[in-house]
Amino acid sequence: MALTGIIRPGHAQMRVLDLKESVDWYSNVLGLKNMGTDKSGRVYFKAWDERDHNSVILRQADQAGIDFFAFKVDSVASMNKFESDLNAYGVKTERIPAGDLMETGERVRFEIPSGHLIELYAEKTDVGNGQSYTNPEAWTSEAEIGIAPTRMDHCLLYGPDIEKVQKLFEEVLGFYLVEHVELPDGNADLAIWLSASNKAHDIAFVRHDEPGKLHHVAYKLESWEKVLRAADLMSMNRVPIDIGPTRHGITRGTTIYAFDNSGNRFETFSGGYEAYPDFEPIKWTFDEAGRGIFYHDRVINEKFLTVMT
Repeated sequence: MALTGIIRPGHAQMRVLDLKESVDWYSNVLGLKNMGTDKSGRVYFKAWDERDHNSVILRQADQAGIDFFAFKVDSVASMNKFESDLNAYGVKTERIPAGDLMETGERVRFEIPSGHLIELYAEKTDVGNGQSYTNPEAWTSEAEIGIAPTRMDHCLLYGPDIEKVQKLFEEVLGFYLVEHVELPDGNADLAIWLSASNKAHDIAFVRHDEPGKLHHVAYKLESWEKVLRAADLMSMNRVPIDIGPTRHGITRGTTIYAFDNSGNRFETFSGGYEAYPDFEPIKWTFDEAGRGIFYHDRVINEKFLTVMT
């Protein structure tokens, strides 16, 4: 599949309860690189192997959660076209000026039916990954700091009207459905996994009465061995683990779910299959949802279903 239009997840702005503690936690436990602080006090991070200036932004707040999640598009022309298509679809958009986020160009922001803010942008400064673009090495010393994911990969959001979300993402933004979990009556979905690329998902949604909730932001690791190393580091640093290490049935990735120092859930995962838009979506019935989410345990723990920010 040619990557045109939306390229990949680009950044997530997170709310944290103690910014100083969170900067230390995201730097030394999760192992992201601190890229600086803006005039409003927001702190910017990137994973060691990411090329763009930032992918995670932290801001001080009284309540944990997510402010917005963004996708990078392939050009300003594509961003303009998406905005026009969104407006024609009946979605109100807002232009955020270049420079509002460090090293980031103009953004288009809009609210989706689940109550979340999504952004599209085309320009962000390429700062590289510490390697030359000619004859690079396999990795850098930053790949050994903390858990050290290679990238911020996707998010799972909780909110209402996910069938409307799916329709918007498919008909306007060019995503396609990869997997879904049906409700018990089989007439609607409990959860959907959507992709704009060859990944098994770039974003996912679970039906929930309260809008605008975050279940987790996910970080990509290179292997199952790196997932096991992450589990060791979580134990060493007393990170609260929700579940794992284990495997998903849905997407087939290996995974750990845990919580940052503000209570925001995050995932460290590896693997998963390649997806293509001509594949028929994989359906999971409600009675097999436990095996779909946690393939080994075959049940979903209560915290996984009820704790979100």
